[in-house]
Amino acid sequence: MPRGNDNITKVFYQGKADDFVIFVDDVPSAQKWRHDRTIPLAQVVSGWKVFVTHKQGAQGILDGASKAMLENEFGTTREEDVVQQILEKGEIQEVTSAERSGKRNVANGGSFVNTFQV
Repeated sequence: MPRGNDNITKVFYQGKADDFVIFVDDVPSAQKWRHDRTIPLAQVVSGWKVFVTHKQGAQGILDGASKAMLENEFGTTREEDVVQQILEKGEIQEVTSAERSGKRNVANGGSFVNTFQV
């Protein structure tokens, strides 16, 4: 996953029972695949994991989709077929991940500075 301020491209599919998300490499490759199916999916998809957001939209918490969820929504448990359907019918979204801020490694000790002299 990106560390921060990096672009993430995903395809969001709003289903009847749940919402599904897959990650792709970039917007142009996903759009190119929609018009030219001879392009291998491996050059478009960033990982073969299908996520479900439990009807919380594109910004919801992502959980791995179970085979039962895939069967109910897409009529198959074969991930390649599911990914193709999501790419065909889903909405391509590009978002920038938020930069992480805060202490770098709290485990190395506290940030308390002793200013008292004994």
